Amino acid sequence: MTDAMGSTPATRTPWHLWVVGVLAALWNGFGCFDYFMTQTQREDWFAQMGMTAEQVVYFDAMPAWTHAAWAIGVWGGLLGAVLLLLRRKWALPVFVVSFLGWAAGAVYAFVLSDGLEAMGSMWPMQVVIGGACLFFIWYALMMSRKGVLR
Repeated sequence: MTDAMGSTPATRTPWHLWVVGVLAALWNGFGCFDYFMTQTQREDWFAQMGMTAEQVVYFDAMPAWTHAAWAIGVWGGLLGAVLLLLRRKWALPVFVVSFLGWAAGAVYAFVLSDGLEAMGSMWPMQVVIGGACLFFIWYALMMSRKGVLR
């Protein structure tokens, strides 16, 4: 629908965009915090998180590309959340890139290594993270299709 001047009226921001955007920022913000602490305070952080010695050995043996994928996943997710809150269409492709970062790490953990065994009872968290990534992609897609993101 266009007005008399030929422009499209601005689409109102639905209340749930703020809820999802803030939750996405908090969720991905913790991921960024975890990444930062792992890179800077490794031993203390692992101990505080309750990781076993076997989990630390597994983590320390991970190739550099998995750490890069992790960084892309978490920092991309936080950027996607900020872009969502700013109602920018770029939120969708940034969330997709974030998901691809998670997917690369998941392929390493579940296919290329013994991550399932090494993670022990922590492995379902990887599935939850992937599900959250997919939800944020879906939500940004829906908001884009409805004209909320510009």
